[in-house]
Amino acid sequence: MKIIKLYTLAAVMVGLLLTSCETDWLDREPTNILTDDQVWNDGNLVLGVISNYYDRLPAHTTLTGGWVDYAAYDEAMWSGYSGNDWLNNLVTYDYGRWGLWDYGFIRDINLAIDKLQELSELPEDQKNQFISELRFIRAYVYFEHVKRMGGVPIITEELIYDFSGDPSYLQFPRNKEEEVYDFIISEMEAILPTIGNGGSATRANRFTALSVISRAALYAGSLAKYNGQMPTPITLPGGEVGISPSRANEYFGKSLDASREILQQGGYSLYNANPDLGENFYEAIINKNGNPEVIWAQDFLIAADKRHGFTYDNIARSVREDNLGSSAITPSLNLVEDYEYLDGSSGELRTRTNDDSDYIYYDNVEDIFANKDARLYGTIIYPGASFRGQEVFMQAGVAVWNGSGYDLMESSGLGTEYSDGELFTAAGGPHRSIQEVTNTGFYLRKYVDNAAGASTRGIRSDVWWVRFRLAEIYLNGAEAAFELGESAEALGYINTLRVRAGFGANSLTSLTMEDIRHERRVELAFEDHVVWDYKRWRVAHEKWSGNTSNPESMIYSLYPYRVIRPGDARDGQYIFVKSVAPRFRAPRFFQLGNYYSLIGQNLIDANPKLVRNPFH
Repeated sequence: MKIIKLYTLAAVMVGLLLTSCETDWLDREPTNILTDDQVWNDGNLVLGVISNYYDRLPAHTTLTGGWVDYAAYDEAMWSGYSGNDWLNNLVTYDYGRWGLWDYGFIRDINLAIDKLQELSELPEDQKNQFISELRFIRAYVYFEHVKRMGGVPIITEELIYDFSGDPSYLQFPRNKEEEVYDFIISEMEAILPTIGNGGSATRANRFTALSVISRAALYAGSLAKYNGQMPTPITLPGGEVGISPSRANEYFGKSLDASREILQQGGYSLYNANPDLGENFYEAIINKNGNPEVIWAQDFLIAADKRHGFTYDNIARSVREDNLGSSAITPSLNLVEDYEYLDGSSGELRTRTNDDSDYIYYDNVEDIFANKDARLYGTIIYPGASFRGQEVFMQAGVAVWNGSGYDLMESSGLGTEYSDGELFTAAGGPHRSIQEVTNTGFYLRKYVDNAAGASTRGIRSDVWWVRFRLAEIYLNGAEAAFELGESAEALGYINTLRVRAGFGANSLTSLTMEDIRHERRVELAFEDHVVWDYKRWRVAHEKWSGNTSNPESMIYSLYPYRVIRPGDARDGQYIFVKSVAPRFRAPRFFQLGNYYSLIGQNLIDANPKLVRNPFH
């Protein structure tokens, strides 16, 4: 093979010399390759590299990938095609779930920083701004690692192999978990004066960096406090896992300081453009036109052919525009009942009389949801709610009076008529077995695009994925303040969010940690928070205990039935039946070994200095 290459090269050289003696062809610049000097001295090309890195940011769930995991916890289940029914039958969470070890990306970022420092002759302020942005991306990538893996090696320089046969100098042990959090926070603090991009919602700026501190420091404080309160704290001897409880308040303080700075100086405000509070909450996520609440988002643009199929895959069955559109992710009754009534009473839906002797009857299917937290409407399509100006009517079947009770009857199809000529089963379900129609009695609204054509294969959607918004900062600040004993400040933040949801100005007069956790659940549903919150509070193994008698481990449904009782005032009214969702098979089961993801044998073989995570 070497001989062939030599002859080939010789032939090419002779041919070139014969072609022209005046041009030195071997010194010509390639026309399809950009050199380092070209890239790192052209601001537009550097920005192109950074844009690519934004698109490569790891995430657990987004609108382009991983969103099926909405159905892996207790917020929702899978009602789509049978190929993903495993989501309803998760006997356990695999130890490798949530795992991340993307040092190829970290190397690329380190290389870009080095090239800018060594080769770039861009104006100093522009160069520093680009380097700051790259440091932001690198620190954010480390945050995505530490919240999954615990401590990981902190590498901030390009590592180059010398081909000596001994790679040990390239092998680094895991840093302590707290060291990685400290690195993330210190990097964000360091770049605050130089990162620029003021006012941008898609590139990192000062307040984006502060938002990462707000979240990451809160996570670290929670881990320090609640891991230490476990009967047997989860730790490793070298600190790769486990943060000293003595540092909890230090981290809570950093989170609170960052949250305060954003709230007081960021110029952001809660979205309040629509007097319809339910529609307003929906718009707070999807409206991209001067939205004052969104701090940082991954954007999409149909005009640039950058779009996604999330709406096509999750549109409510009865309003889909494409006959193959799905209704994959369907919210659980569990989540629906977490949204309180505006009088402050429990959000449990009232389906039976107090003595359980009879159903409660409703004139319309939507009446059972009246006077609920407006965030319910903005997050979930419930029976009788509207979407795109159409009512999403849901009816599972009919309840036929037999003289002593009701026979619940359902159709094998959708949009069918009963023998009295009235509706039997609605076009939108719910249904026990038909795929791509809700199995829970609810559809997803949050992040589902209401624009015409967005649920078609040809157009799809350009709704953005919001990574940080101001409501989370209120919640982070409230939690950190509460943990530090600043209860009045925490209460003010929580009530601010509740006012937008339709509650009175001082709907809560006192606050508990459970109140804060409840507010996070109903405000941030389907925004990739629930699993990380449960893990940092060390409650995931209790919430998802694998026990069918634990309602938080199961997924429940709500089915409306039209009453058939001729001659009775209740004829034509609606009753509701709660039950475990029919396609749901196995209770959620989170084990202690799931708090930190598996470091695979392949990684340990490549780097023997790595230690395994607990229980693996």
